[in-house]
Amino acid sequence: MDFSKLAKSLNPYTIKKGFSYLKQYGFQEFKVRLSERFEKEEVDYNEWCKNDILTDEERKAQRERIWEYPPLISVVVPIYKTPEVFLRQMIESVTAQTYPHWQLCIADGSGDTAETKRIVDSYLSDKRIKYKILAENLGIADNTNAAMELADGDYIALFDHDDLLSENALYEVADRICKTGAEIVYTDEDKVTSDLSERYQPNFKPDFNLDLLRSNNYICHLLVVKKTLVQEVGGQKKEFDGAQDHEFLFRCVEKAKGIEHIPKVLYHWRVHKASTADNPLSKKYAYDAGKRAVTEHIRRCGEEAEVNDTLFPGFYRAKYQVTGEPLVSIIIPNKDEKETLKKCLDSIKEKSTYRNYEIIIVENNSTGQEIFDYYKEIDGRDGIRVVYWKSGFNYSALNNFGFTFAKGDYILCLNNDVTVITPDWLERMIGQCQRKEVGIVGVKLYYPDDTIQHAGVIIGIGGVAGAMFVGMARERSGYLRKAILQQDLSAVTAACMMVDRKAWEGAGGFNEDLAVAFNDIDFCLKVRREGYLVVYEPNVELYHYESKSRGYEDTPEKQKRFLSEINYMKAHWSEILTKGDPYYNENFSLNTCNYTLRKR
Repeated sequence: MDFSKLAKSLNPYTIKKGFSYLKQYGFQEFKVRLSERFEKEEVDYNEWCKNDILTDEERKAQRERIWEYPPLISVVVPIYKTPEVFLRQMIESVTAQTYPHWQLCIADGSGDTAETKRIVDSYLSDKRIKYKILAENLGIADNTNAAMELADGDYIALFDHDDLLSENALYEVADRICKTGAEIVYTDEDKVTSDLSERYQPNFKPDFNLDLLRSNNYICHLLVVKKTLVQEVGGQKKEFDGAQDHEFLFRCVEKAKGIEHIPKVLYHWRVHKASTADNPLSKKYAYDAGKRAVTEHIRRCGEEAEVNDTLFPGFYRAKYQVTGEPLVSIIIPNKDEKETLKKCLDSIKEKSTYRNYEIIIVENNSTGQEIFDYYKEIDGRDGIRVVYWKSGFNYSALNNFGFTFAKGDYILCLNNDVTVITPDWLERMIGQCQRKEVGIVGVKLYYPDDTIQHAGVIIGIGGVAGAMFVGMARERSGYLRKAILQQDLSAVTAACMMVDRKAWEGAGGFNEDLAVAFNDIDFCLKVRREGYLVVYEPNVELYHYESKSRGYEDTPEKQKRFLSEINYMKAHWSEILTKGDPYYNENFSLNTCNYTLRKR
């Protein structure tokens, strides 16, 4: 823990807030969250930010650029009794933009507006600013809609009355619109202290991630939407006040033609005593509205799910309803490991609340009599079948061979050294896998010491691919809760991975040229290439008894094989390895697995 950072933040208000948090969550959870909030940074963020300051040359070039078809961007701001210093700084962050084709639309619901009007009037000499005094405070959603009604632009940017834009924010957005024609554009963001003395908690976002959006409004700010799309969906809804942006965003992404993410921090969310950013417990109604927004969005998409809160306000988890009772074929390769396999099978039988499954054990050249005696004991009972692979070890070939015996609509690749923790693990995975857009579902795995072994895979980590949050304590949630949130990823481990049969067949199964390493990564990427999502489902938990030291390539033969598999991945997936994983922000390091800032 960074104690200097903790000491710096202490004041009567934060101490009072801390006691409130302690009362709400208890000592153990408070301690975990405190350590995460004040974890020592490997890279000082405020120093890192200095690289983003425009040079005079860059500023001049942006201001003087000749645009062929510049989109007019209407920045809409509902204000309500905004403190003068915040209001002026907000307005001036727009007037300082290096992109000139903007409009600022302010709807004032303050009631007694004399003071606010005096402040705004001082800027109205700039004809790009439009200001409307509302007869009454209509609430955040309808105040925003009133600001939208003032907009003449091709695109609408949502902006809070006490926040700030980087001077090149609208330039970057316009540039991306001109290049792609996207109907939705969003950027990275961070938080700033009330006096603007410090920037912190940067939110470096992935490219569009449907399941992460269902878990939390990760897009938030800056959000820019084509005006025709805003008109098509009908603006914001008052009944979702507090989560109005999240609900509005769902309706937009359901219809949008093109969603673009700019991996630059261009929006600064000011934190002060009244803001949700500073005190997430202050707006419970907002999180209840958010839960309703997620539920209704999922229903509009033709699915049914039970949406619940997590321990963290504003973060949700969905349990998708299983349609029917489809057969799941569980494929488990095994060699000699009687006790390990027995432990795995016993956990499936004893823990699982879903019963319609078959288990296909792929025997791989065992040598001990004990395991063959065990096979005789279990083969043909409790839905278990043992099949015999005669060639040498090849993980891909073993799973492909097992698949030829599988009768299920869903195939579950499972290592023999895992045990089930979550009783409804199969229901949760089937529910995800039955969604038409989902091809693969992966889960959260722990080492026996309750540290994380797998929380999804990022392409490029360590050179080719790596699991996230390896070694992090089970009770921790990780960077912006990523370890505990349902989200789409490029890959997951096949130690426990459910695959839709159609996705398996479309991808052609596992590539048998990859006998040991990266075969599951390659398989996931092939499934994604077929147009399916790969979903990380952290609400399914298993123990993985793989040794933390396993995987060393300690013989010349193994090293040669491993190098050939690396070369295969680099040759066949050069585009994603060069451009970067779309579900991982380019500002993160590829040398660590915990979302550490990239040094620059």
